[in-house]
Amino acid sequence: MKAVLASLILPLRQIADPGFRGPLLKGLGAAMLAFAGLAFLADWGVGALAGGTGWLATVAGLLGGALVLLAAVWLFVPVMLGITSLFLDETAEAVERRYYPGLPPPAGASLPAQVRAGLVMSAQFLLLSLVILPVALAVPPLGVVLFWAAAAVSLGYGLFDGVAQRRLGIDEARAARRRLRPRILALGGALAGLALVPVANLLVPVLGTAAMTHLFHRAKPAA
Repeated sequence: MKAVLASLILPLRQIADPGFRGPLLKGLGAAMLAFAGLAFLADWGVGALAGGTGWLATVAGLLGGALVLLAAVWLFVPVMLGITSLFLDETAEAVERRYYPGLPPPAGASLPAQVRAGLVMSAQFLLLSLVILPVALAVPPLGVVLFWAAAAVSLGYGLFDGVAQRRLGIDEARAARRRLRPRILALGGALAGLALVPVANLLVPVLGTAAMTHLFHRAKPAA
């Protein structure tokens, strides 16, 4: 448990590092552009289906906009995570440079394989979020609990795989994940809780990557 707590605390000391800021700003900007485009298309499409003019089109457009806003809030973290996963190698490298100097260059899975793992993680998280969304609308407390559970597993496994595959082959990374599963899920649960907090959830991709990098290196002797 000490490794989990240290992994959560240490990234906060490095939050201003360029290796944290860069991926965060890139992911945030791309996700905002994506949702702005989605909102425009949804408003246009709903209005067109309702006839395009008159009060019915106006009401339909407002309802469509409200639904898109709700979906954006609910799905923002999975989408941002998918976009940010393209740049998270910068964050892991910044952590290793500061806290684990002297390591040899990463020689694990290829960068395309790491990116693919990150995209698969975000796609799974996004799909689970879409499945849970109707439950959250009908029974909000249950929806929040289900979202947290899905996020804990998706973030825990996905972020750890992305970090571990920088220095291990894919099969070795999966074996390390199995050995460290309790600690990974505990860290994933903490990150999932942060994902439920507005504004703070924007930090989940970079803080999660940094935390998993610490967990990977600090637990390495035990693994």
